[in-house]
Amino acid sequence: MTVLLRTRVTAIGPEVADLAEGGVVILFADGSPPELAEVSVLHKTEHGPSDGAPQKGASITIGPVSTTITAVGSSAWSKVLEMGHVVISFNGAAEAERPGEICASQVDAEALVAALKTGAVITIAA
Repeated sequence: MTVLLRTRVTAIGPEVADLAEGGVVILFADGSPPELAEVSVLHKTEHGPSDGAPQKGASITIGPVSTTITAVGSSAWSKVLEMGHVVISFNGAAEAERPGEICASQVDAEALVAALKTGAVITIAA
């Protein structure tokens, strides 16, 4: 298994739980503008990101919650490289609706919300 990105959660915006219950998690590197921090999981990268984007079938792990990538938008990984930003939609879609989105298989919403806490490790691996 090759780790493409490993990052640690540093803060959780006040609107993150509502979004996660709907199957969406927005990652943004530390230092994001305050209006974006409200809806974002702020993080500090520990490894990566790799030059190459993850492909369908790669894994995303958020604390104890693990899922499989089903689609990667055309600009999703370039945003990760540039500013540590990506929208992860746990909808199982075969095609990303937005260019900056990574889609993954559905997960239990309660488990996802519980996993999103300061200090949690998020890993994308192939």
